[in-house]
Amino acid sequence: MRLRHASTAAGLLLTIALASCSTTTTSSSTDSKVETTQIFSDAYGKVTDSGYALPAIPIKRVDKQFHRQIVNYETSERRGTIIVDTKKRFLYYILGGGKAVRYGIGVGKQGFAWKGEAYVAWKQEWPTWHPPAEMADRKPEVAKYVEKGMEPGLRNPLGARAMYLFDEKGRDTMFRLHGTPEWNSIGTAASSGCIRLMNQDVIDLYSRVRPGKTARVIVL
Repeated sequence: MRLRHASTAAGLLLTIALASCSTTTTSSSTDSKVETTQIFSDAYGKVTDSGYALPAIPIKRVDKQFHRQIVNYETSERRGTIIVDTKKRFLYYILGGGKAVRYGIGVGKQGFAWKGEAYVAWKQEWPTWHPPAEMADRKPEVAKYVEKGMEPGLRNPLGARAMYLFDEKGRDTMFRLHGTPEWNSIGTAASSGCIRLMNQDVIDLYSRVRPGKTARVIVL
């Protein structure tokens, strides 16, 4: 979610417009073939994690298509690949064997764009948030966090987990996959940039991801 001026790399297109990071793009051509085989609507209760008491999410108020679920998903991408469909507001974690875990996501507001490929270089539990200077210009109330950062906690915009995306040359794109306390933003284009998941979902995704160049992230 933190953004500086990232370099444009082959296979990675960044369009930055005074934001922390962002994503808008076309839908997945395979989405029409997706069929749910298991849904985890009961996975959003209270969670105590590293001493933090995450509240239950009123999941009945979230459109059921955005609940975590196992779906049929045919792709040639290898197990462990993450495919993000920002138009449909879905993130797929490829399981192999024609299956994927699908999570509902929130994406960047209109006017921010990123599409291409990256990889999860590293990940962090209960991360510190550093807003970009550009955001502080628009929202003076966050200026104090630019340098010192906002400590981890239930109100931290990065939520319970963050995964940091780097380009193929090993440079930080400043884009993140992260949690959010704002469960009602899932399924919308309302974030300041990066791909956000409900905290209970980002904890699940985090447990599956093994950082490194094999942890590919494809934004369609």
